[in-house]
Amino acid sequence: MAPSFKFVDLFAGIGGFHAALSHAGGECVFVSEIDEQAMTTYRHNWVDGQAEPPVLNSDITTAANDTVMEVPEHDVLTAGFPCQPFSKSGYQRGMDEARGTLFWNIARIIEKRKPSVVLLENVRNIAGPRHRHEWDVIIKTLRQLGYRVSSSPTVFSPHLLPPHLGGTPQVRDRVFIVGTYVGPVRAMEETEVGPTVLRAPVEGWDPSRWDVNWVLDEDSSIPDLERYRLNDQEREWIQVWDDLVQAHQQSKGRRLPGFPLWSDLWQPNGMPSELEISALPTWKADFTRKNIAFYRENEAVIDAWRSAHPSLASFPVTRRKLEWQAQDSTSLWDTVMHFRPSGIRAKAATYLPALVAITQTSIVGSRRRRLTPHEAARLQGLPRSFAFANRREAASYKQVGNGVAVGAAWYVLRSHVENDAHSSRPQIPERVRQAVLSAPLNGSTDALNPLALQLYPGPRAAAAL
Repeated sequence: MAPSFKFVDLFAGIGGFHAALSHAGGECVFVSEIDEQAMTTYRHNWVDGQAEPPVLNSDITTAANDTVMEVPEHDVLTAGFPCQPFSKSGYQRGMDEARGTLFWNIARIIEKRKPSVVLLENVRNIAGPRHRHEWDVIIKTLRQLGYRVSSSPTVFSPHLLPPHLGGTPQVRDRVFIVGTYVGPVRAMEETEVGPTVLRAPVEGWDPSRWDVNWVLDEDSSIPDLERYRLNDQEREWIQVWDDLVQAHQQSKGRRLPGFPLWSDLWQPNGMPSELEISALPTWKADFTRKNIAFYRENEAVIDAWRSAHPSLASFPVTRRKLEWQAQDSTSLWDTVMHFRPSGIRAKAATYLPALVAITQTSIVGSRRRRLTPHEAARLQGLPRSFAFANRREAASYKQVGNGVAVGAAWYVLRSHVENDAHSSRPQIPERVRQAVLSAPLNGSTDALNPLALQLYPGPRAAAAL
């Protein structure tokens, strides 16, 4: 059966957009990705074995410029594009000003091919005050090219979606720019357009219901499991701090405070004076005063803890600090932790912080190990069948961190198409609309363990039970 629509995948990474659009039966006809290892992973999961594979490109500037247009006709254009600064000397000149940036190459494709829908993704800061100029240029350029777009950013995160709609337990706020081709005249007239979706939980979902275990593989199924387990030294760091968590709970009957705890400041005879504290940067002075007050309030507990753990003094300085953000968890071993330059951070084992290309890999306390690359891919909404085509873990984590969250991308796209269908003047072709709106609501396929959908099947499924 012929596909209902065709799409191109620019700055494609490892295929988050591909997973979302192929979910609706779309056919990818062109892929561009400059990172060789990411492209290898993309090919492995989405291209190899296809009877009619897409055109593969490693440098968009060679495929789309003033003299060359190698990108074929298509209905939907997706791009997780990088955003270099635009020259302010050409303020508000739209597409002319975008010249010399990678966004200009996207604009050239749009100008030539006029896809029905454009779906772009970027970090949240692209719509922040420091990048206001870049944002204005992007929106003005798209309108000059004939696309109805909102001046207000669509910001969304997969943790705001319930399991049955493709959510995953990761806070990953990203800006989506969604445009529909209506022609330059209408695009310049119809500027009072709101965000495609709001940054809010969907269908009454409570994000605190998330459980990180829903994206974890069974330990017995993980090759080379020992590679991910905490070593003896790391386990000692956590256990020593967990003893303080337990002692404080028993003594005070409440959790630790949320400000960073710096054990080096807990000295009965060596604490800095107020004069010394006042000379510190404001943020550091504030934390120092809080730590001194915390020590004085818990002196007996802390002194006993320190006496029981003389090895604390030999810990690296970053491991003599703890930041408790785990709410009412009763043990560090029940949390998700990160070994950060600022200390050990503990969070409740509900949803995780955003995966980024360079970061500290999440440690699942209950498993005494780190999240694997395969689990990180599932956190992005990629299916269990997804596999990396390289043996370097650092490269795998980087590829996932640079990726697009499948569930969030699909929800934004579907909402955009649905909004168009309900408008007085629908513009998206019927075949594209039917393909998207008839596809299953869950765009993340089997990223989550079945237990998540058993516990939270969604209102329609629950009503049918």
